[in-house]
Amino acid sequence: MEPEIFSRTDDESTMLRQIIEATPNAMLMVDPRGRITLVNTQTEALFGYSRDELLAMDVEQLIPERFREHHTYRDGFFDRPDRREMGAGRELFGRRRDGTEVPIEIGLNPIQIADEQHVLASVIDITERLFVQAIESAKHADRMRRSILDSLPFSIIASDADGTIVTANPAAERLLGFDRDELVGSPIGALRDSVDMPLLATRPDAVDEREVDYSRKDGTTIPVNEAISLIASDDAEVTGVLSVAYDITQRREAEAFIRHMAHFDFLTDLPNRTQLFERLDHDLRLAVRHGRGVAVTMIDLDHFKRVNDSLGHHVGDELLVKMAARLRAQVRPDDMVARLGGDEFVMVFTGFDSSEQLQRRIASVLKAIPEPMVCSGHEIIVTASLGIATYPLAGSDPTTLLKHADAAMYQAKKAARNSYRWFEPSMLDATNDKLAMAAALRHALDRDEISVSYQTQVSLETGRVVGVEALARWHTSDGRDIGPDRFIPVAEDNGLIIQLGEWVLRRACADTMTMSQEVGFPLTLAVNVSPRQFHDRSWLDVLQRALDESGLPADRLELEITEGIFMDDPLDTIDVIQTVRSLGVSIVVDDFGTGFSSLAYLTRFPIDKIKIDRSFISDVVVDAADAAIVNTIIVMAHTLGMTVVGEGVETSAQETYLRDRGCDVAQGFRYSRAVPPDAIAAAIGS
Repeated sequence: MEPEIFSRTDDESTMLRQIIEATPNAMLMVDPRGRITLVNTQTEALFGYSRDELLAMDVEQLIPERFREHHTYRDGFFDRPDRREMGAGRELFGRRRDGTEVPIEIGLNPIQIADEQHVLASVIDITERLFVQAIESAKHADRMRRSILDSLPFSIIASDADGTIVTANPAAERLLGFDRDELVGSPIGALRDSVDMPLLATRPDAVDEREVDYSRKDGTTIPVNEAISLIASDDAEVTGVLSVAYDITQRREAEAFIRHMAHFDFLTDLPNRTQLFERLDHDLRLAVRHGRGVAVTMIDLDHFKRVNDSLGHHVGDELLVKMAARLRAQVRPDDMVARLGGDEFVMVFTGFDSSEQLQRRIASVLKAIPEPMVCSGHEIIVTASLGIATYPLAGSDPTTLLKHADAAMYQAKKAARNSYRWFEPSMLDATNDKLAMAAALRHALDRDEISVSYQTQVSLETGRVVGVEALARWHTSDGRDIGPDRFIPVAEDNGLIIQLGEWVLRRACADTMTMSQEVGFPLTLAVNVSPRQFHDRSWLDVLQRALDESGLPADRLELEITEGIFMDDPLDTIDVIQTVRSLGVSIVVDDFGTGFSSLAYLTRFPIDKIKIDRSFISDVVVDAADAAIVNTIIVMAHTLGMTVVGEGVETSAQETYLRDRGCDVAQGFRYSRAVPPDAIAAAIGS
């Protein structure tokens, strides 16, 4: 049944039908109930139904079932009719008579017919348009993919199933040095060794990653990290291989550097402790198998700290580098030179037939070390102390040999420096004794085992006591007395001297105030200060605190230092001495004449007093050489405005000699032994 719009004059009806029929789009009209009331020939052609079939159908029959729920007929269009242009709204599909779907675009126009709202729909098939769009989209996607591939920093090479390269990106060209045209058509196997891909062969979606070397056009190779994946068709047929790689040269170099640094010293590039132990272990196995000799030589440079302190660490580092080269030149190919750290080196000698042969090689090393070297414009001569431990007499494993070589080196340094010592078992007794003593000394202060005794100092002009020297004493809880000549060096070696020295200084300052009150006149206090204390950053604060806490006037305190302090760091020593003297405290050089100093040093340092060592006093009356030294020291010191103390005076003859030569003060058993503070009054009275 046709709508009333066509119930007009025949001419009008005919004209309208002709217009609708001539429209190139499919045209159909739907009433409010969804029934099709008008179609044209294009509608028949689009959907495959005859006109009569269409006019007997609901419009939903022309729509696939998945779209029917949201069709215009159901979405309230008739309640809110409005014009909808072609292309507006959702993606739509039509359903043909044979059940196939066709993409369509619909335009809607509401039409009022006899109080009823109809819809005139214009429908076009957009299959061809979508096909063209798909082609353009594919072209755009291909251009996008090519742009992405060309801009990626990774080498990307695609090859077919036979391993022939079909394409490569610019990064691959840069990596390999080939042009793309040179790569395409060549076998990918020519770039690297053939790669087995069992995982890829069974799983097209898998990625096989590994490190390989690519061959470049110039004949060199370059290490890469390569990820390989298979290219498969929609039916999972493998059609090729995609190789994505990037240069790992820097990473390989970094890894090699890290491995090198794990076994070699950063400064000298000599083997370090780790490499030394590995090599020693190897040499010792060969020694067991073939009877080869193995000797470990510990080398410690003498007074190396002076170079760092006086010329700077950069000069010290340069010296170490040159010394490493010098030592390396002294060994044979089967020998080894290593650096343990600081100024300690180790030489491992192998393949010697006798101890005499080894001794000649050691002597050659010791002779070569002091040869002058120029570092940053400074000519430097440095000596060394060497300790030698041989397999199997001194040990059969790396740890033991190094330990024993170190013990021997320590003995060489203690004895004469610029010398070498062979390891002897007796050296361990001294070492073990020091270790045990160091452990016991750590607890001695807490257990009140350390005390301070005082020896009087007498004015040779008046014969009166003018002061005392504080001397540390150690009486253990089990009743043993350990002399300061034994425990002071141990404390110095392990750093305990800082704590011990502070305790002695504070105790002595307080005792001196008490002793002065008991004897009825002010006593001067002399306290020994070790090199470690003297150069400790916090020591000046300790000194000031000891004076403040005890109330001892600074001008009644004398600090006794050894001549070696002058050699360690002259400039720093002068600064510390000047700071101490600015407080009012006096500086005394103890044991003068036995160390490195000469009388000329007296002119360079601000010193108040000199103590002539007891070794010169003991024979001053009978030995002309000792007398000459004592006389010269007294005259030179007085010329420079310094006071002189004679130490170790035991006889009246010694006393008379010193008094006649103008020595100012004497100290020794002639006047008093060292006594506790509560016995000082009795010692002075006697």
